[in-house]
Parts: sequence; C-alpha cells; structure tokens
Amino acid sequence: MQRIKLYTIDLTRSKRRGEFKCPKCGIEISPDDETEDVYTIMEPVMKGDYLEKIILQCNGCGSQIHLVGFHVLNKIA
Repeated sequence: MQRIKLYTIDLTRSKRRGEFKCPKCGIEISPDDETEDVYTIMEPVMKGDYLEKIILQCNGCGSQIHLVGFHVLNKIA
C-alpha cells in the first residue's frame, strides 16, 4: 500500500499570483484552473468565519497539499 505524501504551502511566501508547483511531481497548480484536471479541492478548513486552509489533492501524483496563509486575506476583509 502506497502512502499519501502531505505537503504544506504558505501562499504568503510566494511572489507569484497564487500558482505553484506540486512539491512532489512539479505539475503547475493554478487557482485560475477550474477544470479539476490538475487538482481537486478536498476540503476548505474554516476557523470560525475565516478560511484557515484549503486541502487539495494533486491529480498527477496523488499528493495532498495544505494551502495556508489565508490569514492575510482575512485581515484585509
């Protein structure tokens, strides 16, 4: 049985516009891609009324990616 790899990506450390590469297979993951061909949104995690993280699954390699750093957006809102 193959284990799922877990990765955490902090979007506040990225100089890009939300896109990033899967840490395992390198496929480009973009928030503009709404097809779910490249990745699947598994679960948004809320903390009260605020988005804490989004859990994605890379469809290329099956890795689970936890996107964090939304606290910056919560401060703006």
